[in-house]
Amino acid sequence: MDYKKLLLVAVLIFGCSNTMPRFGTGGRYEEGRDQFLRGRGGDMDRAIVALEAVVTADPTYKDSLTYLGRAYYRKGRYQDAFAILQRALAVNPDNEIAWISLGMTQLQLGQNEKGIETLKSGITLASKVMVEGYHNYEKWDNRHTIKASIRRSAFLLISDSQAKDKILQSLSQLLAQVDDEENFQKNTHVQNVAPLYR
Repeated sequence: MDYKKLLLVAVLIFGCSNTMPRFGTGGRYEEGRDQFLRGRGGDMDRAIVALEAVVTADPTYKDSLTYLGRAYYRKGRYQDAFAILQRALAVNPDNEIAWISLGMTQLQLGQNEKGIETLKSGITLASKVMVEGYHNYEKWDNRHTIKASIRRSAFLLISDSQAKDKILQSLSQLLAQVDDEENFQKNTHVQNVAPLYR
């Protein structure tokens, strides 16, 4: 693809705004995010290396801090996850995924009361924002599985806040469903946009 075609594609995708798109230090964000979103099939060590490079260069780049904190969590590095997720919330205090991930981390670190309160905040925020149009995906959660998981998690937090293992399991399932939906929406969106590149 020559330079003129590439410029045309960029204008079509990003519009004619005065701001240039940021690509996350040479594609490292996409690499880390991709590995993370593969779940068990992904390489969390590779995700961590890529995301650490991004947050070192640009800690405010998209959700790089949140993904890094969640990757640390998956590796059982709870102290690292705790520190990074706090930074993620300092950058974006309205990040429901970071709130939920921080609460889960607090439970893993034995900060049970604080963790439950953090999780209640995260679930409340998630219930408000995870609707059609979430992350600019028009048809988000068409089957309402995420909405049902949010309700189930909220019920557990209110009715059985001492059942730490059940709560962690419920929230892990919720985040996995969000990641799966994000992957589905991203892949569907790419397929719908693909003709622009031909």
